[in-house]
Amino acid sequence: MKVSTFLVIKAIVSLAFGLALALVPAALMGLYGVTLDPAGTLMGRLVGACLIGIGLICWLGRNVAGDAQRAITLALFIGDSVGFIVALMAQLSGLMNAVGWMVVAVWLLLALGNGYCRFMKLGAA
Repeated sequence: MKVSTFLVIKAIVSLAFGLALALVPAALMGLYGVTLDPAGTLMGRLVGACLIGIGLICWLGRNVAGDAQRAITLALFIGDSVGFIVALMAQLSGLMNAVGWMVVAVWLLLALGNGYCRFMKLGAA
């Protein structure tokens, strides 16, 4: 898979979840069995704003070359790896229902995809 194709996929996933969290965080998190208080709703909306920014970085960076794309994919690899660990810990602690495994899988696939793009496709810097 081309790096630009993966970045488009990452952009779509980030923008979709970002918009949902920014607009209807309680409804989205309710799918995973998580109830948000007002502070959780605020945090969900702020995370949504960050995901929208990440989605736009991916979309706008899909066709850049060289060091810029290496930097983008490395940052995304690190962020998605941390996201995977956090989601896995939340799932294993029982915070989310069985649907939460989808969140864990999405973070894992994004981390693996970014790792592949950064270290296999683009090569080490």
